[in-house]
Amino acid sequence: MNQVNYSITTPQAQLVRVAEIAAAWHGRPDKLMDVILEVQHIVPALAEDVAAVIAREMGISQNDVYSFVTFYSLLPVRPSGRHTIRACSNAPCHVRGSKAVMQGIEDFLKIRPGETTEDGMFTYTLCSCLGICDSSPAIMIDDKPYGNLNYESVQMLLKRYIREDVDAWNR
Repeated sequence: MNQVNYSITTPQAQLVRVAEIAAAWHGRPDKLMDVILEVQHIVPALAEDVAAVIAREMGISQNDVYSFVTFYSLLPVRPSGRHTIRACSNAPCHVRGSKAVMQGIEDFLKIRPGETTEDGMFTYTLCSCLGICDSSPAIMIDDKPYGNLNYESVQMLLKRYIREDVDAWNR
């Protein structure tokens, strides 16, 4: 499990609940996705200690759990910011200018893919496709897609998210 450093400490009470969920599917590796989907509502990330509990209780290897979790980019292995930005790095977006969009995100937030801002507001990741190639280059913030972006427009979008978060905080 050295490929990605995803060691955080999950509170014991959460690990007990994870164990209860996973134990219900002992010997059923085909139910791993169901277990993980339910566990996501309990823990902030599918960290190494969570993977170990799932593996033990389901009777599968921890490497199988790790491989499964890290295959899907929407399954977090470390705590995420309040907003998750997913930038498409696939060919259609690349051809239409995603590099400038990604640079706009990195310059504005002062983070690189896989990182979270110091204030915990944004986590920035790359993904292979958002399924909205007709409006590329595109990103998704949380579950909302945005397309036809460029360096300046993505920064304006991020400013709007920051303003709205501040406005909500002041209410």
